[in-house]
Amino acid sequence: MTYGRILVIRLGALGDVVLSCGPFQAIRRYHKGSQITLLTTQPYVDFLKSSEWFDEIIVDQRPSFWQIKKWIRLRKILRAGHFDRIYDLQTSDRSGWYYKLLGPGNRPEWSGIVSGCSHPHINPDRDELHTIDRQRDQLAAAGISNISIPDFSWVNSDLGRFNLPKRYYLIVPGGAAHRPLKRWPAKNFAAIARNIVTRGVTPVLIGGVTEREAADSILSVCENILDLTGLTSLADLAVLARHSCGAVGNDTGPMHIIAAAGCPCLVLFSSQSDHTITAPRGQNVEIMFSRDLANLLPEKVERKLSIR
Repeated sequence: MTYGRILVIRLGALGDVVLSCGPFQAIRRYHKGSQITLLTTQPYVDFLKSSEWFDEIIVDQRPSFWQIKKWIRLRKILRAGHFDRIYDLQTSDRSGWYYKLLGPGNRPEWSGIVSGCSHPHINPDRDELHTIDRQRDQLAAAGISNISIPDFSWVNSDLGRFNLPKRYYLIVPGGAAHRPLKRWPAKNFAAIARNIVTRGVTPVLIGGVTEREAADSILSVCENILDLTGLTSLADLAVLARHSCGAVGNDTGPMHIIAAAGCPCLVLFSSQSDHTITAPRGQNVEIMFSRDLANLLPEKVERKLSIR
């Protein structure tokens, strides 16, 4: 369906943005002839601007309540867009305020949960649904169907600088620093890395610069590892995943993009997050749950490893 201008709101975090890529794709397919703008945060701009889903990306600075000048600027941007329809995939208190910023007067059509919007998602069980299923249900109320795993074939990156071996396996030992109970102990990832080496495959460490300690702990007890900690972009992750023999990691953002790119993944969850709502989605994703990851033995994980 052709509308003049469409806005999609999705601010983060990484896992949430990746889980919205299927809906992004479906929105573009539904609005083939429309000008589609994404409102998101800076970390995702470089990755998503290479897709065919958006004609424009606006960076949301996520102003604090007291930053009045930034709120005024954001209001001007939203109103100047003259959007015909807005898809609020964030559905948070913040994005609800953005709906209010568009007033007074007539507002664009709005898909979301804010009171008074034209296409409300009123499913009473929405908070119990997996993110993908919740957004699928929300968009169905606005006329959009056929939401599938996103096609990341458009993602390109030159991996030559990494001097990759022919066969490698991604290991993602990090996670949110403020939620350490979501992380499997680094020593256990080291045991997995040694097991992978015995299978003739090179372990490749993936993570951000803040996860240096976990990477160093693994490197100190296991040789023949390629360490890419702090060196990869989001595009790098997708292309690395495309050619990898597999991946194992914690419940963390990079595992979402690795899974969505089609890599066989084993994702470790603790009681600190609900895998039925937030687990990565992809063609070949297996979840292992342990209430306390410290009690999950490496031998049990090794038996689940899928190496293609």
